[in-house]
Amino acid sequence: MKLYINKKVAALTLGMSLVFISGCDKDLLDQTNPNAITPDTFWRNADDAKKAIVGAYSPFSDIWYYSRMEIFASDYRDDIVNGFGTSDRTNPGRFEGTAIGNVNLWVWTTVWKIISRSNEVIANVPAIEMNEEDKKNIIGEAHFLRALNYFNAVNNWLNIPLITEPIASIEAAKEVTQAAPELVWEQIITDLKKAQEMLPSSWGPANIGRATSGAATAMLGKAYLYTKDYSSASAEFAKIMDGQYQLTDNYADNFSSFSENNEESIFEIQFTLDDNRGWGGDAAGIGRTNSFTPDLAPQGFTGQDGMRINDWVLDLFLDERTVNGQIDPRAFNTLFWRTDETTSYEGEVLQSSIYSGKKYNEVYGPDENRVFGKKYLGLDEGVTTSNFQESPNNLRLIRYADVLLMYAEAELMANGGTATQAAVNAVNLVRARADMPAFGLNMSLQDVIDERVKELSLERVRYFDLLRWGLVKEKIVDTPGIKSESGGTGAYRPGREYLDLPQNEFNNNSNLKHNPGYE
Repeated sequence: MKLYINKKVAALTLGMSLVFISGCDKDLLDQTNPNAITPDTFWRNADDAKKAIVGAYSPFSDIWYYSRMEIFASDYRDDIVNGFGTSDRTNPGRFEGTAIGNVNLWVWTTVWKIISRSNEVIANVPAIEMNEEDKKNIIGEAHFLRALNYFNAVNNWLNIPLITEPIASIEAAKEVTQAAPELVWEQIITDLKKAQEMLPSSWGPANIGRATSGAATAMLGKAYLYTKDYSSASAEFAKIMDGQYQLTDNYADNFSSFSENNEESIFEIQFTLDDNRGWGGDAAGIGRTNSFTPDLAPQGFTGQDGMRINDWVLDLFLDERTVNGQIDPRAFNTLFWRTDETTSYEGEVLQSSIYSGKKYNEVYGPDENRVFGKKYLGLDEGVTTSNFQESPNNLRLIRYADVLLMYAEAELMANGGTATQAAVNAVNLVRARADMPAFGLNMSLQDVIDERVKELSLERVRYFDLLRWGLVKEKIVDTPGIKSESGGTGAYRPGREYLDLPQNEFNNNSNLKHNPGYE
């Protein structure tokens, strides 16, 4: 059973986003609504504490965030995806993620909703009389949620405010300034250490989807990796390489609604096919289904602009064969392209097919040779096209294969680029699941980088990998054709690897500064 969101909790938050802090008429404020939920009438008991933490999770499944719009701030910005059309959605991918962009505002707002709600929980739950273990868990969840969203904020916008208390308690909320990024990273690491100590290793069936100590450990290792503390990153990842997580036997199980929250999943965003509709997701009666699949689906199977996959990704898959001389099975789960080859894998014969088992030549004419995406499309759900609010398929945000590959990278970097046996073993676990030949001690960092593409394409990590490796300009700006379908990268300026803050923030706070490249 998934953790379903109590949408009434949305009313508890005093600060949905920094932009919502504004002055009001004094007489209006003097009016009293006896039915209103306020800080004085809430935060009374264990039930209130649970409602508050569930409310902090709520924006994850908002259509402004992981249900859909976040994909334009992650996958659509990398060198794998070539988004069709010049629009507000493809602007961030071609370095037009300016202050007036809607993707900026939408993702920013939901990130700050969760940070704000987490701050409220951390500030108010300690004083509630309730079971101490339950209290500890809830506060730990809030630290995890705050850290994860600050991680997203600093990687998307770099120069951001750092707020760790309820917005109503800040005397001059409209005068906050941006913090040095290293201070944000310090807060992320501090929060994740607390979460690691306070969270349980697992939850019962009624609470699947809530953060665990394993999720906090994986994110802590990732934070150390991003801040180049490679020894600490390796040590944290090693803590959850003790058998508590396992790779699924079948790679495809990580992207099917029939195998959610499996043994490989460390943290995933919970979606449900609830028959609700509406544009949003953080209010009562609004759908909490997966709505990003139309932006991944091939032309002809989506009503959205869509995208294609840059050819180099398919070439990378085809550069080596399985131990049986066949195409890497992950290619057939990730891509849709013109080929008659098949791969035998886990009792199945994999082929290049799409909805209703249609092959490439049944969909497109003989002159079409573009590569399209296939991962997460829910082909086993019985639908024939990809539409909004038709899929309950969860988004796996952290899975064990990613941890293994990050561990190997950290080991390599901590050892001056020389592979340790432990690093090789970690990568070989991932490769063995796909029937790929094992690496030896001559494994290089480039081997790990390439393996991340094969294993994790279209999983919201590639752009931020390029960013932390300092390769955004080389791989996107300086490589012809990567963003050819959306007008190219002529808007690039140094600093535009990051997005600019939303214009509403500048309108409300003169202390905030535009990011470099957007002045």
